[in-house]
Amino acid sequence: MSNPTDRNNGAPAVWLLTDNKAGHRNQLKGLGNRLRVLTGASLHWIDASEVEVPVWRALLGIAPTLNAELPAPNLIVAAGTGTHRLLLSLRRVSRAKTLTLMKPGFPLSWVDGVITPAHDAIHSKHVLLTEGALNSITPLARITDKPEALILLGGPSPHFEWDNDVLLGQINNLIGQYPAWRWTIGGSRRTPEELLARLAELQGPKITVVHPKDTYQDWLSHQLAASRAAWVTPDSMSMVCEAATAGVPTGIFELAARPASRVAQGVGHLVENGRIAHWTDHAAVMAGDTVPTATLWESDRAARWVIDRHLPASRAIPPVNKRTTE
Repeated sequence: MSNPTDRNNGAPAVWLLTDNKAGHRNQLKGLGNRLRVLTGASLHWIDASEVEVPVWRALLGIAPTLNAELPAPNLIVAAGTGTHRLLLSLRRVSRAKTLTLMKPGFPLSWVDGVITPAHDAIHSKHVLLTEGALNSITPLARITDKPEALILLGGPSPHFEWDNDVLLGQINNLIGQYPAWRWTIGGSRRTPEELLARLAELQGPKITVVHPKDTYQDWLSHQLAASRAAWVTPDSMSMVCEAATAGVPTGIFELAARPASRVAQGVGHLVENGRIAHWTDHAAVMAGDTVPTATLWESDRAARWVIDRHLPASRAIPPVNKRTTE
């Protein structure tokens, strides 16, 4: 790819470099969507796995050949270590700013900015620290009055001691204490098949168990919009943040955290900040007493930070400071 210098007048062009991992793609989508809404930016996805980038290109900042139909970028954003070689090779593309989501494994000075959760503890004027991970959920204007609850399950991870029996006990406890509620239980790709099979035995008129292969692209956002409470396993920072961003009263199941886990620390900060609640506060979650007064919308905050620092010619609409009640 030649280094383009001509740009279309008006809205910025944003290249999103993806490794196609669901969590990383969700972060890019969240930031990209807000940039599109706030500035009219055009979004252009590039699968890093389809572009061969030798180490020397990354080190020297020499761009590989890409699709000639791609517009000259104003901003290039990458998420996932599998995208970093491509990002670094593009860092000298004429006038384009480069950003990485999550803490990179290379010197921060090699890119123009980093957006990463606060538990990564990186402090620099070029870094925006967020409450949890970015995501594509939009805060709900109103929480439903219907007694509908959503349970989201991750799976074994390096951050928490996963225990099928403990989780099944807590789920049964919740359902037993709130028999008038309707429950939707959803698993993920990491959820053990044994646990999903045991949960399937609970299915009935008020309990629906959804296998991850039976979900669709916007399944989670639709379920959150229909829920008055959400319960999430703490190993999945992405799902925890998505539920909290929607504004649905959210609690986390109780699993033992592994020592020195940054994800566990991040979940702990969300609890401390009143974004989510512990298992022991389940009564408050189910009563709707845990909704924060301030909206958590980190993708919007990150987009405004990017616009202010890296797309100064773009104009953003005023921010939303609190939940809309109408």
